[in-house]
Amino acid sequence: MSKRSSLFVLLLALVIGLSVAAPATAQGEKTDIPVWVAFDDYRLDWANDVAAAFNEQFPQYNVVITGGRSYETVFAEAALAAEQGTLPAVVQFFEAGTQDARDSGLFKPVQVAVGDRTEINGLPVNFDDFIGPVRAYYTLDGQFSSMPWNASSAILFSNMNYLNAAGIETPPATWGEVTAACEKIMALDDAPEYCFTFPNHGWFFEQWLAAQDGLYANNGNGREARATEVVFNSDAGVAVLEWLDSLMEKGYLYYSGAQGGESWATVDQAYQTQQVAMAAYSSSDTTVYTKMGEENGFTTLASFLPYNEATGWTGNLIGGATLWLSEGLAPEVEEGALTFLLFLTDTENAAAWHKLTGYVPIRQSAIDMLTGEGWFEANPNQTVAAQQLATSTITPATSGVIMGGLPAVRNLVTGAIDRVLLTDEDPRAVLDQAAAEANKVVEEYNLLNTPE
Repeated sequence: MSKRSSLFVLLLALVIGLSVAAPATAQGEKTDIPVWVAFDDYRLDWANDVAAAFNEQFPQYNVVITGGRSYETVFAEAALAAEQGTLPAVVQFFEAGTQDARDSGLFKPVQVAVGDRTEINGLPVNFDDFIGPVRAYYTLDGQFSSMPWNASSAILFSNMNYLNAAGIETPPATWGEVTAACEKIMALDDAPEYCFTFPNHGWFFEQWLAAQDGLYANNGNGREARATEVVFNSDAGVAVLEWLDSLMEKGYLYYSGAQGGESWATVDQAYQTQQVAMAAYSSSDTTVYTKMGEENGFTTLASFLPYNEATGWTGNLIGGATLWLSEGLAPEVEEGALTFLLFLTDTENAAAWHKLTGYVPIRQSAIDMLTGEGWFEANPNQTVAAQQLATSTITPATSGVIMGGLPAVRNLVTGAIDRVLLTDEDPRAVLDQAAAEANKVVEEYNLLNTPE
């Protein structure tokens, strides 16, 4: 072989070797951004469509979304994934898991990751654009802990065919008005089997408590300092159970016996089949409940969640979930994850997400855009949750509780409500017992998770 041929072979081998050893980004390969969400229905489909649009606009990234994890189990799954080195870049947690996520050490506050930047990959950063209740709940230690996405509030859906037949023109605004409306509705010749229902999920107790400006836990609902005990067994908390119990005793309340996440579907069916006239529910399904009426021959009207007239109304708190950024990501993965979070929650996508579901438009710019389009004027049910939150007074109570072990404590509260509704036990005694058990949960959690 000639010297020239030998040199050519050597150069060729060197080029091949360099191409094999080159990093993936140098070859034009994409950086994978795995994302976990809880949804497994049309909401997951929408998120995947947004991810596809993002991947097209930012070809250096490949966002892959997987769904189907429940709010209640995703934290345990994330902890296991972290042990196995497979924690995704972004994980969706419901608001009750906020303190657990903070204490886990698995996540980086999204505002820390953003720093003082005003844009990332050309997408603007504007945390001030998020609406007040969202900022209030998720601003911890002066910064956003996670990226808001699906925010909701508890509202009332009414079958106006029943209400109008009973001579009621507008949905009830207070607990007393609910009781009075039920008396008229159940006196109809073609009355529904029951008048009112709600999911026995801890979030509704929290809503009715906050509306009375009642705290769930000490230390300003865990916002002034770590919550060390619950205080929900106050007069305000007892009033919630007493009101629900009074509806049950009168035969007005439909209660399936399902608790927590299992209770939502029972309310869906009762309302859709017109077994009840009114349902307290999440605004996240405003679109679904409006269509229920359209498809079954009745009119659904959304309104504020009824409150205790004896105390007046302070406001309601948000629910839903946010997206948490994992700690320890490779720089290019973190940058891609932040870019996707900004893209998913920008003005246009926040507005589209609201239209699809009924989740609150989380950005003021999205509300302004929807208002300009005439969306709210044409779809009045979609305005209710945003108006309820916008007119709420922001206090520690309406900002929502931040407390470790909250999902477990919620189960104790729903268990207490179940006992009150299905037995003759005294609501105050039952709630006191639930509080005592809850304090054991909180104490144990804090012992395991509070830094020394």
